[in-house]
Amino acid sequence: MSLPEVPGLLTTADLIRTAESIIDVQLADGMIPWFEGGHADPWNHVEAAMALAVTGHFDEAEAAYRWLADTQHVDGAWHAYYVGGGVEDPKFDANVIAYVATGTWHHWLLTRDRGFLEAQWPVVEKALDYVLDLQTPRGEVLWARHPDGTPWPYALLTGSSSVCHSLRCGIAVAEELGHERPDWELSLAYLAHVIRTRPDGAFAPKDRWAMDWYYPVLSGAVTGRQAEEELAAQFDTFALPGRGIRCVSDKDWTTAAETCECAMAYLAAGDRPTAERLFAWAQTMRNDDGRYLTGIAYPQAVSFPGDEYTTYTAAAVILAADALGGASPAAHLFVDHRDLPDIIDVEAHAASELPVRETD
Repeated sequence: MSLPEVPGLLTTADLIRTAESIIDVQLADGMIPWFEGGHADPWNHVEAAMALAVTGHFDEAEAAYRWLADTQHVDGAWHAYYVGGGVEDPKFDANVIAYVATGTWHHWLLTRDRGFLEAQWPVVEKALDYVLDLQTPRGEVLWARHPDGTPWPYALLTGSSSVCHSLRCGIAVAEELGHERPDWELSLAYLAHVIRTRPDGAFAPKDRWAMDWYYPVLSGAVTGRQAEEELAAQFDTFALPGRGIRCVSDKDWTTAAETCECAMAYLAAGDRPTAERLFAWAQTMRNDDGRYLTGIAYPQAVSFPGDEYTTYTAAAVILAADALGGASPAAHLFVDHRDLPDIIDVEAHAASELPVRETD
């Protein structure tokens, strides 16, 4: 397997140093906190595991997936945040829970290890079934459940978009292993449709956040001309030229992770020059030892949170580098969704052909 590089910006050795900075923080049980002594969440934990795998650190990546299997609830869920030896935030975040499907498919693309895929299937199946219990009949996925199981009353566009991609990866896992989940395919159809059309009331208003801008494209729910138009419409709102993508539109705080994710969204939309430019901007947050600052606040040009280097930021850089360089067999996963199972087009099917999805 070829290892990632971005000629003129980052060598393979540079990216391996970045991966090693993640390993330095990983705990003995496989959990990957945000930073030494910090908490972990399953979404960013999976992101870090993917980055380790794409740089050839398969043992550490698989230790991360074993941690997930060991901590998963019998109903398929994980809590929102963990610390070494315990739970920090006990709520259940749907997007966080679903992401194991993306990581599992990514690892399969890299390794073709059928034993790994078969071992992961029960983990993925339970996780996605839990998440889809939070899907409304219209299609959006409610954000979370309280610790007592009560659902939160609203959905988030970013979260539902990420679930859309994870569900598509989960269907790919099922198909590879010969399992039929037509209910997942129907859920995916309605979820993608509501992300594309965004009817009033479907999602809580989070327009200040950059992720609500680019995640529908990064997830593969929004494609083609719509993707190009949506990215172009708010580039000037969120981009701080030469520095990165603002986390929120009204603060000059750029983050390396969101800058790299946005780069992949532009690559998915077919705009490679902008993707490369954004990735180059993210390198302002690189440390000589391969770590990446979470973000920098301007005009002071100070790190915020102060001197915080995060594993999920390092992971986003590595995955974006792989997407740009096309080195690994999984390089296309976030930027070319054509190899994933097709999404049924709700509008192209008569009501008699595509039933309305019902939920409990």
